[in-house]
Amino acid sequence: MLEEASQLENIEVFTPWGVSVGFITSLEVDDEKGEITSLFLEETNEKLVEDGSSILIPFRWVQAVGDVVILRYFPQDIPIRSIEEQGPMA
Repeated sequence: MLEEASQLENIEVFTPWGVSVGFITSLEVDDEKGEITSLFLEETNEKLVEDGSSILIPFRWVQAVGDVVILRYFPQDIPIRSIEEQGPMA
């Protein structure tokens, strides 16, 4: 599972309507379940994310994974919180 998950790094993520959100730089994984819980994105689109800040995307928002990641959902406004407020990364 982790070997497959590591292949997601540096993959571009798109909204359901085809706009680039950013690039996956790391993953948050539930070690007990062996499941990805979140994608950490950097180089985000400033038109979608205030100041192009790094964000965590819940994996449940993912619709498809291939050469790119397509989201099934993306909110209109992303609340920006510091990394400390978002909690620890796995």
